[in-house]
Amino acid sequence: MNAIPFSLTRRGLLAGACCAAASPLLTKVTFAAAPGDNRFIAIVLRGAMDGLDLVQPYGDPLLKTLRPDLALSPDAGLIDLDGFFGLNPAAAGLADLWKAKELSFVHAVSTPYRDGRSHFDGQDILETGSEGVNGERTGWLNRTLSVIPGSGKANAIDVAASSELILSGANRAANWSSDADLSLNDDQIQFLKRLYRSDPAFSAAIEEATSADKYSDLLRGPDKGKGVAATARLAAGFLLKEFRIASFSINGWDTHFSQKAQFQKVAGDLADAITTIKATLGPQVWSKTVVVAMTEFGRTARQNGTGGTDHGTGGVAVMAGGAIPGGRVIGKWPGLDDASLFEQRDLMPTADVREVAAAALYSQFGVSASALGRDVFPGLQFSGSAPYI
Repeated sequence: MNAIPFSLTRRGLLAGACCAAASPLLTKVTFAAAPGDNRFIAIVLRGAMDGLDLVQPYGDPLLKTLRPDLALSPDAGLIDLDGFFGLNPAAAGLADLWKAKELSFVHAVSTPYRDGRSHFDGQDILETGSEGVNGERTGWLNRTLSVIPGSGKANAIDVAASSELILSGANRAANWSSDADLSLNDDQIQFLKRLYRSDPAFSAAIEEATSADKYSDLLRGPDKGKGVAATARLAAGFLLKEFRIASFSINGWDTHFSQKAQFQKVAGDLADAITTIKATLGPQVWSKTVVVAMTEFGRTARQNGTGGTDHGTGGVAVMAGGAIPGGRVIGKWPGLDDASLFEQRDLMPTADVREVAAAALYSQFGVSASALGRDVFPGLQFSGSAPYI
């Protein structure tokens, strides 16, 4: 792949310079710069991913009782992980990562959001890293930029029609959409450059935008940015440049009915995203990368009457990358009997999912434990000795 030099360093890169030319831009990928060679990618799984479906505790006989149509076993296609948990075959693309110890799952986790089931509130808490609704109005990934040692000049990129909360805040951020495309030909670009040559801000922005557009075209290939894999490829591609932190979302996890078919699609998307990231980064950079996928809350332990599950509490976080000690299902398993369920309906959370992200930031960027518990995830009790990394 030919390298096209560019520097996407200002928030509002396209909003200021190219909004008339590069629309529509979707808010699907965000990036931030940070020092060092390590990389971190946060994937937000929007819609409340069913952790009990992705990583099934088939060793617990109550699973089949609670979920007669959703529960699987190794003899029915479930991919055995450790003799108790198994991976849904819809995510079979992740199996090789598991074997290579580049994949772990943290079960029975949730944000502090325990007494409500609103997607809006749940995603706000997940992305702000707050203890409760309206606790913070900036994203934890943005605040992280303030506390990475030596990152005083770190910038961020947020290319989108509307930025995602996780990387929104006081620190510079930039975005680039997976299907953003400059709809100007060379003559039109040259005309704009001449017209605004006395405007330094616009001139710099149009240069950055055209360079980014060329680079993203190289990354996207013939699919032109369609699909989750294209988004993941773009995110990883930018991490090969000056950026060290990226985030994007995978939608479609709200499975109230006919869950089997819908879950098969999105679980496959998640597997495609992570394997695409690895393939794009290559072995050397992948070995320095941590990917964390999190969702706003889990789903009910029991399936409902329409073959789906409803909004719940405890769920699963996914960790991948060459920089993790993988091949583990981590966490304290609470059990599925009525007395062990949260409000007798949901998987009981036994850990704070924010600690999973905190551990990755601690390991990848040397963020202090005190800063993580004070500035990034207020109220989180984090000592730096978490078992996730």
